[in-house]
Amino acid sequence: MLKYTIKRLLYSVLILFFVMFIIYVLMYNMPAGYIETKAMELANKQNSTRSFDEWLKFLNAQYGMDKGPFIGYFTWLGNVFRGNLGDSWKWTQPVTEVFKDAIWYSFALGLVSFIFEIIIAIPLGIKAAKNQYGVVDYSASAFAMICISMPTFFLATLLKYIFAVKLKWFDISGMQGKFYDQLSPFMQFLDVAKHFILPSVTLIIISIGGLMRYTRTNMLEVLNADYIRTARAKGVPEKKVISHHAFRNTLIPLITTLGGSLPGLFSGALITETLFAIRGIGFRSYESMVVGDIPFTMFYLAFISILTLLGNLIADLLYAAVDPRVRLS
Repeated sequence: MLKYTIKRLLYSVLILFFVMFIIYVLMYNMPAGYIETKAMELANKQNSTRSFDEWLKFLNAQYGMDKGPFIGYFTWLGNVFRGNLGDSWKWTQPVTEVFKDAIWYSFALGLVSFIFEIIIAIPLGIKAAKNQYGVVDYSASAFAMICISMPTFFLATLLKYIFAVKLKWFDISGMQGKFYDQLSPFMQFLDVAKHFILPSVTLIIISIGGLMRYTRTNMLEVLNADYIRTARAKGVPEKKVISHHAFRNTLIPLITTLGGSLPGLFSGALITETLFAIRGIGFRSYESMVVGDIPFTMFYLAFISILTLLGNLIADLLYAAVDPRVRLS
């Protein structure tokens, strides 16, 4: 198992090296106007000691944009290893500070959505598979297709119209109420949590459809296997057939889906955060990309790449834990 883990880890590092190179090449080929605009902004500040040309040269040199994509990439990579990730042009502070300020909002939103997605979608998929072509199956499948087909912006707007405009249970957007500063620390926490309800519901509804259908499909395949029929013929209780024999084998394809969900816990839900004005990492990245904030965009894309590879690595390790055949191979 240790050898398998080290092998997968080395593969991940190699892939990350090339992925980060692609990210750098994309940034390198962005329109030069973004860098020129930032250089002009810095040169026009009252306390600026450099001219426009000097700022332009400095910004290009800082990220290796003046050395070609290959040498520039290793220059940028060297700065990353030294912990020098640069300052965000949009937020005028180190990109790590912007990241730390925003990541926990996105993590809280993603974690709540992820937990409820699993709690709702997987049992519903198993229930639908057990009652194939029954009322539960048709109802669950119809609900799943509605969730899959519904655009995020439409669902978010619909929820805001019903619960914020008509019922006035929640604010339309934002993370704090009008009297937030007058509340106790505990009530401030509840106030923020209340503002996260509609964004969380949006993400949950959008996510559960696909996972439910995936669970149902794999559960049906397992339930029709010969060893399941053998277990039933031996008189094994149906509850044990489902929980012990069938569900364990259904876990293998589900791990792929759940492992791929890891980036979503930290990367932020860009559309949802923007619609509800949640100051998470998704919203910050959108704002940064719009204005051509190259330092933060490079950091954010590299961060997402690491999370994606980490999710795949965790999925591979869970394969080996669930299926002994993976360890033997």
